[in-house]
This record gives sequence, C-alpha cells and structure tokens, in this order.
Amino acid sequence: MGFGQGLSGLNAASQDLDIIGNNIANSSTVGFKAASAVFADVYAQSQAAGLGVQVADVKQRFSVGNINITGGQYDIAIDGEKGFFRVLDTGGLVNYTRNGQFGVNENYDIVNAQGARLTGFGLAADGKTPNTNLAPVKLPVGNMQPIATSLITTQANLDANAPVITDAFDPALPGTYTHMLPITTHDSLGNRHELSQYFVKKPGVGNESVWEVHYRLADGTNAVMVNGQVGPHEMRFSDNGVLSSGQFVTLAIQNPGGTATPAADMSIDVSYTGSTSFGSDFAHTFTQNGYATGEFASISIANDGAIMANYTNGKSQIAGFIALANFANLQGLKAVGGNAWVETTASGQPVVGQPGTNGLALLKGQAVEASNVDMSQELVNMIVAQRTYQANAQSIKTQDQILQTLISLR
Repeated sequence: MGFGQGLSGLNAASQDLDIIGNNIANSSTVGFKAASAVFADVYAQSQAAGLGVQVADVKQRFSVGNINITGGQYDIAIDGEKGFFRVLDTGGLVNYTRNGQFGVNENYDIVNAQGARLTGFGLAADGKTPNTNLAPVKLPVGNMQPIATSLITTQANLDANAPVITDAFDPALPGTYTHMLPITTHDSLGNRHELSQYFVKKPGVGNESVWEVHYRLADGTNAVMVNGQVGPHEMRFSDNGVLSSGQFVTLAIQNPGGTATPAADMSIDVSYTGSTSFGSDFAHTFTQNGYATGEFASISIANDGAIMANYTNGKSQIAGFIALANFANLQGLKAVGGNAWVETTASGQPVVGQPGTNGLALLKGQAVEASNVDMSQELVNMIVAQRTYQANAQSIKTQDQILQTLISLR
C-alpha cells in the first residue's frame, strides 16, 4: 500500500464534495442542473496494483425540474427535457440556458438577469407562423392598427304580431318604425360610428310578410347606400316565419370621418341569415368584425412559443415566436456560469426550432423551471463522500504507521 492511492482518494473525494456542495448551493437556482462526479481507476502497465482514482468527468443531469407558477408575464418554463433558450450575451455570443426568468431592458428587448437577449423567430407573410430568421425578441410597444368594419352578422326575430306601418319612415319619429337596433362600427382610422338598423313592418305580399330595414349613422352626416342606391333593404318571410329573401345586403358609407378625420370609404356586408318572424317579442344577436386602435398592454406566451401581444382594445396578435435549441450530446455542452452553456465540438451543432416541433419541448408562460437538485439525495451523497474521504485518510494513516514500524526496526 502506498501513499499515492490514498492521496488520490482524498483528492477525488474532495472534488466530489465540491460538486455536491455546488449542487446544494444551487438548489434554489432557476434552471440549474445538478452534476455528479464520474470516477475512474488509475493503472500503470508495469504494475499489477492500481495507482488510485481520478475524477474522469463531471456529468450534469439534464432532467426536468419542477414547474413553478410565478405569475410574471415574462417568466417562461421549458416543459420538457429537450430544449434550451437561445440568448445573446452582452458581447453578442450565443449562449443556451434553461433559466426562464426574463425581463425587459431599455430597448424593449426581452433579457435575463445577465442582460443576455432572448432570441426567436419573426412572423411569416401570413402573420401567424414563424419565419426562419433568428433575432432578439422585442416587445411590440406601438399601437395596434385598427380594422374597419366590413362584416355585420345580425340574427333577429321580428315580431310577427307587430302592427303594419304605412307612414313614411322618419328616424326622429318612433311611430314610423317597429324596432331599432344600434351597432357600433369602426372606420379605417378606428373611429367609432353608431350604425342603427330600423326595422319597419310593411303590408304583406301573398303569403309572405314584408319588412323594410333603413340604415342611419348617429351623426346623420353621411348617407348610407344600400346595394348601391339610397333606400331601404327589403326582407321577406314565409308563412312559417322563415326568412325567404333579403338575407344579404351591402352598405356603402362615403368619407365616414368627414373632413376632420378623412377615413377611407366603408363597405359593409350585412348578413341576416337565420333571422325569423315569429309571433314573439323582438330579439336579436349581432357581431361586427371591426375594432379601434389599442395601446400595447402586456404579453402572454403560448405553449408553442407564440408571443401574444395584448392591447387595451381587448385584442391580441402574435408578435413573434420564441426559439428553442437542442443538441445531440448534452454532456458535450460547456457551462460558462450564469445558468448558461455554450456549444462545443463534443456537443454538436444546435438544432433550432419552434417549441413543440422536431421533438422540442413545449413552453409554459408565467412559470419557471426549478432546480432539479434532489436535496435529500445530495445529503446522502455528501455523507458517502465524507466517509470516502475519511477512509482514504485512514489508509494514509495506516501506511504512516507501517512506515514508522519499519523505521523503528533494529
């Protein structure tokens, strides 16, 4: 027995304790991956006995930590083993991390605590899918573009028992119309215009009941053209109350904003499909597809990496997609601190894609992935490493005692 074996055992056990201590110290570090020492024996070909032990490698465990809900709008968790966030550090170098604690810098980039910028994909031409260009993710801080109303869907029941009106229609005289339905519409600048539909029951024709619909803007400054002419739209119902004609009409409003806000002319298709004329009170439902502009309010992250920008007008739109990267050999990655790794020749080149594609994990917004350190296991490992250290120290002590015995021989 020599001192060398015991000394190598002390060094190996000391390194093992360092690794265990580092795991324990990072038990609360978001996205941290625990490591363990890989030992190997040491032999010389000229000797039958081994020369001791060495730490051959430090292996990280890339198992998934617990997903903890934080409520932070910029917090993101990778919900699966395959995938790393791709970030650009302050020097422009590409790093990879599992720590999803992000915030926003002064340039509206999404960044981590080290200032590294999260990268992702922009939008393809359809505005719904990612393109192939990787770039830092920025918040869409501008206003959302308004959409002019182009479609109104009205489904109503017009009371079949209502009296017939023969007087000329006048929106200022309630007795000249049967029902009135106001709908808020929007022009190309996002300005609101209240468009009212006035339903007037007219004398029937044969077995059909006849209703006219007149259209007026609340401000009364613009005429509403009905199918290219000034006048009402006619709807007819069969004797069982089902709409038989007049299901569709196109309205045209020229210069709806006037000279003060010169918005584009409006063309609105109105559908009355499903409307009825039964012997019951007037009832209605309607939808319209326009909306006003909205200021950026917040973001939310979809599980496929879509960055949903939310606006004060209640609308949302996709602003981009977060990118994930994976490697053929995770053990080949080099840890550089700050919860980050860099690629090496041993790890292979990254495979970058949208979450949920090509085997990549999905994301979970307003959450982070906790450290995967198992504290109870680490404490057991620490006891074992401590016993190993003590045993190797004892072997050195025993060797010293034997040496002393040899020296004391007379």
